[in-house]
Amino acid sequence: MKKFGLLPRLLLAIALGCLIGAFSPEVVVKVLASFNNVFSAFLGFVIPLIILGFIAPGIGELGRGAGKLLALTTGIAYLSTIVAGTLAYVTGSALFPRLLNTDNFNDSAANPESALVKPFFEIEITPLMDVFTALLLAFTIGIGIAVIQGDTLKRVMGDFQQIVEKTITFIIIPLLPLHILGIFANMTYAGQVADILVTFSKVFIVIICLHLLYLLLQYTVGGSLSGANPFKLLKNMVHAYVTAIGTQSSAATIPVTLERTKKMGVNERVADFVIPLGATIHLSGSTITIVSCSLAVMMLGGMSTSFATMFPFILALGVTMVAAPGVPGGAIVAALGIIGSMLHFDETMLALMMALYIAQDSFGTACNVTGDGAIALVVNKISGHKLG
Repeated sequence: MKKFGLLPRLLLAIALGCLIGAFSPEVVVKVLASFNNVFSAFLGFVIPLIILGFIAPGIGELGRGAGKLLALTTGIAYLSTIVAGTLAYVTGSALFPRLLNTDNFNDSAANPESALVKPFFEIEITPLMDVFTALLLAFTIGIGIAVIQGDTLKRVMGDFQQIVEKTITFIIIPLLPLHILGIFANMTYAGQVADILVTFSKVFIVIICLHLLYLLLQYTVGGSLSGANPFKLLKNMVHAYVTAIGTQSSAATIPVTLERTKKMGVNERVADFVIPLGATIHLSGSTITIVSCSLAVMMLGGMSTSFATMFPFILALGVTMVAAPGVPGGAIVAALGIIGSMLHFDETMLALMMALYIAQDSFGTACNVTGDGAIALVVNKISGHKLG
């Protein structure tokens, strides 16, 4: 199963879920619905711990950076993430109403809970804190670690981060396909799945196009500042893009990204600093995906998608992406908290978000790491270096 990647398992889960929902008796769907209830309750409990366990150590580690270079890189990366999310919102707002069959979906989504099979039992696990409390606590601890430069709390938070990462790697991610299977079985049994699958394919195409468009925009800016041809720069970074598709990990792609960035002529000191940091804090591709998927699901559910609703979410998402778990699908798990609290997604909507995100996770990661090269170009120029 380790050689059977997360995406194939997810696709298999969707297919099996549709078959089970179409041909199995209600009792089977009820069993799966009961598992979904337990898994969702556990996920809700873990999400604040994920935010605390990854953001606090991440900010603490940033405090060890090189002063102005750290502030410059972090600011540019955050701005890039916000621009990416805003681009996804503007594009989705223009295209999705034409691409998505919202009328038919809204007929079935008007009262979705009445159509879905109820579990045999329901449990409630109360999280230790809400999402925004976790965010505030993470920032307080992270900034505190950076300011006092004490090792004791840093080691404690580092150990806690490893515990959370193991929870994601060995519990949440392996059980996620079964959760998706149960959701799709229930939706198929309720007669809702056909429109959803068609919607997935359309949204997926838009997301991939947005990734490529944003990479072109990033390298146009970086190339203009550096006096280089953006298309040649992008061609140079193809190796990193393809590697990231295979690894599904920004961290695992760092050696290739670093080598290709230096080959563009970026100063070695700048590249050595920016590329590993960017792999942690710059997730423009993931942000495009999450914003686009959220927008599509909200439109299908007949929810408000105004800029006033979505922009605060984009700002918070940029923060949540800092030090997102370095495992396939980890970014969406870290983002589930603010998706639920700020956009008011229910269990089914969150499951749809996870399914759609993981289906393109490789391409989102590829966009992330390739964009790190553009960030390095900008930092290189502002720092007073010329391309070598």
